[in-house]
Amino acid sequence: MNILLVCAGGMSTSILMKKLQKYSDERGMGDNIKATGLGSYEDLYKDFDVILMGPQVSYRQDEVKAATGLPVAPIPPTDYALGNSENIFKLAEKLYDAK
Repeated sequence: MNILLVCAGGMSTSILMKKLQKYSDERGMGDNIKATGLGSYEDLYKDFDVILMGPQVSYRQDEVKAATGLPVAPIPPTDYALGNSENIFKLAEKLYDAK
């Protein structure tokens, strides 16, 4: 699965991206995860299956979904803050399976 993480500038999701990639690699899941800011997701989304948004930009979820046509969901604030990889992957898989 290819997961694009979007936040305001891509900085906080970069930290989360590393945790998620490590989680995926350790389990042999073979996922591709990338982090970006709102200003550049439109240049990248075509290579991804789902988009997960940081809580601070979740108010733009409908805009991102309309612009990309991909399944989009905000990451719950607690999972985002704690970097709860298991819960975040469950969310991504739910989106992926629903498409």
